[in-house]
Amino acid sequence: MYKYYSLAVIVVLLDQWTKWLIVKNMEYGERIAVWDPWFAILSHRNRGAAWGMLQGQMWIFFIVTLAVIAGVIYYFHKQAKGKPLFAISLMILLGGALGNFIDRLFRGEVVDFVDILVPIINYDFPIFNIADAALTISVVMLILVMLKEERDEKKKVKE
Repeated sequence: MYKYYSLAVIVVLLDQWTKWLIVKNMEYGERIAVWDPWFAILSHRNRGAAWGMLQGQMWIFFIVTLAVIAGVIYYFHKQAKGKPLFAISLMILLGGALGNFIDRLFRGEVVDFVDILVPIINYDFPIFNIADAALTISVVMLILVMLKEERDEKKKVKE
């Protein structure tokens, strides 16, 4: 069971390494076009949540993140045994939560750098980082796990 924790460690290390690269090699606001205009690396900082919500409210993020971490660890040990996809999704969630928590704790802000323009609707997606991507991916995975479990439960009832 504990081998799954290595996934959370990998997410945190990848997240912190990429943020370190941005902070050390780019000026704030500097943009490097990767696939112009749809994808760029943009050195940005965020003192709030996604879409700039709750700017400067660090105490809320500390409390929420600590609750999430405790909840993830609890569910991992109580519910994920024998459910590898559930365990993986929880550990990706843990890694993402820890990645941004480390930024808030030591920098007082989160380093964001992935800038995407969605060409079909011409929408400039909020700038994000590896931890944010991990959080989003894990939530999608958790929803899929729950839907699968619900479907499997309905199959059992019918049999």
